[in-house]
Amino acid sequence: METEEDSCDTDSTVRTNRGKRKNEETDEAAKQGKRKKQKKCGKQLRPGERYVPPPQKRNPGVSFSREHFAETSYYFESGLRKVYPYYFDFTTYCKGRWIGKTLLEVFKSEFRAESLDYYNKAVKEGRIKLNETPVDDLNIILKNNDFMRNTVHRHEPPVSGRPLEVLVDDGEVVVVDKPASLPVHPCGRYRHNTVIFILGKEKGLSGLHTVHRLDRLTSGVLLFARTLEVSKKLDAMVRERQLEKEYVCRVEGEFPEGEVVCEEPILVVSFRVGLCRVDPKGKESRTVFQRLRYNGRSSVVRCLPLTGRTHQIRVHLQFLGFPILNDPIYGSSAWGPNRAKGGLVGMSDEELLEALIKEHCSTENLHLLDLPDEEVLGKQGPKTECIDGVQEHNDQITAPASSGVVCDDGLRKLTQVEVKAERSQELHKSTSAAETADKMNGAHKENDSVSDEASRTAKSNAFVRDNLCGECKIVRPDPTEKDLIMYLHALRYKGPDFEYTTKMPDWAKEDWLQD
Repeated sequence: METEEDSCDTDSTVRTNRGKRKNEETDEAAKQGKRKKQKKCGKQLRPGERYVPPPQKRNPGVSFSREHFAETSYYFESGLRKVYPYYFDFTTYCKGRWIGKTLLEVFKSEFRAESLDYYNKAVKEGRIKLNETPVDDLNIILKNNDFMRNTVHRHEPPVSGRPLEVLVDDGEVVVVDKPASLPVHPCGRYRHNTVIFILGKEKGLSGLHTVHRLDRLTSGVLLFARTLEVSKKLDAMVRERQLEKEYVCRVEGEFPEGEVVCEEPILVVSFRVGLCRVDPKGKESRTVFQRLRYNGRSSVVRCLPLTGRTHQIRVHLQFLGFPILNDPIYGSSAWGPNRAKGGLVGMSDEELLEALIKEHCSTENLHLLDLPDEEVLGKQGPKTECIDGVQEHNDQITAPASSGVVCDDGLRKLTQVEVKAERSQELHKSTSAAETADKMNGAHKENDSVSDEASRTAKSNAFVRDNLCGECKIVRPDPTEKDLIMYLHALRYKGPDFEYTTKMPDWAKEDWLQD
């Protein structure tokens, strides 16, 4: 079954394998497949000429099925939701800029998250395929319509173990209270640890249409449409600004009393990173703020975004000089001594991005930026330069929980192929190898409510180490709650004939104690 994956940055499709890989083909089978392809070509290939099959038609579907949900399973440990590692195939058609180059040149110039030694070993194990035939030499020259497949052993970062509560499911919409740390749908290193997959795996809800999105670290009301018709209706309300969204946040310092309106235009600094700032060339933006309480150190503020720009609340609060208390981006000192208060940055966009990467890399919080590998490596050099504090011992590496650059198992590396594919309208295919499910997890499909001890036992039985996977050699301390939450919460979502609300978060209450 083919389905198209809707991720944070791209609508892409992938084929997945769980458990023992079945991508090894005999030389004879490969030769027979090649002979069949040559016959289908309709013309005799010249000596040394390589046949490339025509591209397959794109599947317009954007939902996930049980096959995708069955790729792996969850376990809970120390208050965190974790995912058993699994095999996963990233796929893409050859980009125009790759035509005439060798696979070696492409990996060397664009996919530096892994070493060339890794790719050579992956070739020997049949993990890299071209037009579904295992590659035996990275010096093969790429041609138009070449279909590339790279099998990786995929690890996902842990997220909050707090339950994903369904507030409403009335046949038209599904409304949930999203915990902080969960992406809405697959993106970057996250796939199963996302709202979409949790709803599918645990609640049996699939084929949902996203109405709006929340940042990964933001919690609160999240609305999905059950049908395309309802989705179009809600989209029209969004365009006509008939929907009212209310947020609550905790900011640094004493926010002014009374109503504060910020109408500064917002410009996207980097589409790839999603970084924004106030700029006269930006898009019209308007946010209304009102202080709810002040505890002597920080203020709880009600926020009403009247437009829907990326990071609008966070950027406007930064401009006003009251960044969200624990905002890892817009509260960062990388913006300068005044942290862009009044729109004063004092550096170019490139310098700003480099400063943010440098700060988060040095403080081992690079994952909070959700940066693509090539963006990081372009600023920081090879991945080994960004692993301060990592110690190697007996073929195992102990790394900070927040480190997101070291041995990233090819995950973000080829995810960026998917990102670019969306922009160039290229085709990605998706198929799940659900038939391998029983071999890997058949005996270990634990209940989501199992105790930590039982979960650890199941993990030790289900965890499959991969000989090429760098992530398998890393022992990461678990992230703390501070790493997984930002003090920004979507409190209410209101339309002409509906209103959905959540409870006030603990950090916004009067009796909350600030560290």
